[in-house]
This record gives sequence, structure tokens and C-alpha cells, in this order.
Amino acid sequence: MKSSTLWLASVAACSCISAIAAADAPKPMLIRDYTDFVAPADQQAYEAGIKSYNQCLNQHGFKYTWTAWSHETGDTYAYSYTTEAVPWSAFDAMHETSKACDQIFRASVNPHLKSEVSGFVEARNDLSHMPKGMALTSPYIQVVDFKLKHGHEPHEAFIDVAKKIAAAAEKTKWPSNYMIGEMQQAGPDAPDFVVVIPAKSWEDLGKDPETPLWTMVENVYGKQDAQAMRKSLNEATESSSSHVDSYNTELSYKGAGK
Repeated sequence: MKSSTLWLASVAACSCISAIAAADAPKPMLIRDYTDFVAPADQQAYEAGIKSYNQCLNQHGFKYTWTAWSHETGDTYAYSYTTEAVPWSAFDAMHETSKACDQIFRASVNPHLKSEVSGFVEARNDLSHMPKGMALTSPYIQVVDFKLKHGHEPHEAFIDVAKKIAAAAEKTKWPSNYMIGEMQQAGPDAPDFVVVIPAKSWEDLGKDPETPLWTMVENVYGKQDAQAMRKSLNEATESSSSHVDSYNTELSYKGAGK
């Protein structure tokens, strides 16, 4: 949203994924996330302020899309806004175009904020299992944070296991989809990776896959290797948490001309 760079709390980081970079797109591709925390009494005024800000962006020809997500679990008075996956250079253009609306944001949104946090997420297609070009604009998303232990080895261990899982999912045509993003410039409290799982409904969200993930992995690599991968992932992880967000049509902004 605003042009200033803010820190990203670990829970807030979960809701940031709204689009997948195309396989032939320039690398890296980044998703910008802002998460706003609002007092219950200010919720109505806050939402009105966001709508005014979006109207200003449209009037000034802001061409980038902001997808809004309402937090359904965890802090339920939180809202997240995510861009599509774009190259770093696009954020310079966003900064320049949105400056005309900064005062609207300060006057109509800031008074109703308890706090706001932000960061970037690099879309890791090599770690994900999603149909090519599929965007995460489903009605619900489950987001899982992974905070890793310090050091190079845990980071490499997570990537190694995630790549093998994605390869197994592709090989078996596993029907469950997920996207993994790696946090960038998000501050010391942010997770290192986020896993986003789209869902059409609460029923869909709570439905277990016919073949559980680790069973699928075992079917490809064998029981011994699957157990070793699971152990490696557990040893690399300091903590993990999850929450659910819903797509908020009213507060989302579709880029001018789209």
C-alpha cells in the first residue's frame, strides 16, 4: 500500500501470495505484501478509507493489482494486500504512480491502524506444485509459515526437501496444489518460507488429500528416503504456524485498464 518500507511480522507474512510467476518470466519475481492490523471499533472506517485510496489509485492510472485478504483465523482484525509477482523494477513504477495518493492513505486509513507491516516474497516455482499460470485468487488460502534455524545448512536442507517433494508431486500428478514463497527484506521476525494452499470452500480447506503428502513422497522415493527427508525438514525448522485468509473482493484493487 504506502510507499514506506516496514517490517513484516511472521503471522502477517503468511497471506501474501496472490499470483505465480510464469516459467519464462525474468527472475527473481517478487510479491509485495502489506498487512494492516485494525481495532474492532475502527473496522468500518478503515474499510471506507481503503476504498477511497483505491479510488484515488484508479483516478491516477495505477496499473498494478492489489489483492486483499481478510484474516479468518489468527488475528481476525487483520487485512493483507498483495501484488502480483513482478520484477524488482516494477516497484519503482508503483512508488512513483502511487505517490499522488499517499495523502489520502495518511488521512483516511492511518488514523484507523493499530500497526502495519510489510515485506517481499519471492515466488519459488521450483519448490511449488501449481498448474502453470494459475493465480492464487481462490476464495480461501491456508498459509503455513516456516521459521528456520540459523545458518546456511537449514536453509539448504529446506530447499532440498521442498524440491524433492515438488518433483514427486509432479511425477505422481498429485492433485493437491500449493505455492512456496521465500521471504526477502522482511525483518528479523519474519518466517523464511511460506506455503500457500488454495481452497474453494471451508469444506475443501478441511479435506485431506486421498494420498497424504508423505505417503505420496514414500511412493516415489521409498520409505527410508522419505523418512530421511522428513527428519531433515524437522531438524531445519525452528517453528511453524498456519492460518486461513479469505479473498476480499470489496477491498481489492484491479489495475487501471485491466
